[in-house]
Amino acid sequence: MATMTAAERREQDKAAFDAYMDGCPTHQLMGIIGNKWSMLLLSDLAHGTRRYAEIGRALPGVSAKMLTQTLRSLERDGFVARSVTPSVPVQVEYTLTLLGERIVPLLTSIQEWAGRHIEEIHAARERYGEGAGQEVGADCRSLG
Repeated sequence: MATMTAAERREQDKAAFDAYMDGCPTHQLMGIIGNKWSMLLLSDLAHGTRRYAEIGRALPGVSAKMLTQTLRSLERDGFVARSVTPSVPVQVEYTLTLLGERIVPLLTSIQEWAGRHIEEIHAARERYGEGAGQEVGADCRSLG
């Protein structure tokens, strides 16, 4: 039986962890809604069916390429339905599927939580920044 080096063990552990994360439903979902534009797009579609240009106007910072990629990803994952009306010009509309509608309360909760707690996060970052660069233990006080 051959022994493994520490580097080989770490590589084996990393591969096992990566396999675990790839199969984790929470990790997979966060990969979808954690995208910069997915949450905003889903929130916009919660207000009803939208045409591509309407979504683009509602999210002025998104490029056409990124909007298209995000819509395709959300359609692939079952959150958004795309319908094409053959007319001149062709009309393409996007709407939430039942799965998309079911995730809206979660997104709303995240947005509300962020609104209530973002100042605490900013304050923590400021405190952390003030302490950056200090030697470990420089501010420790005796517990005794």
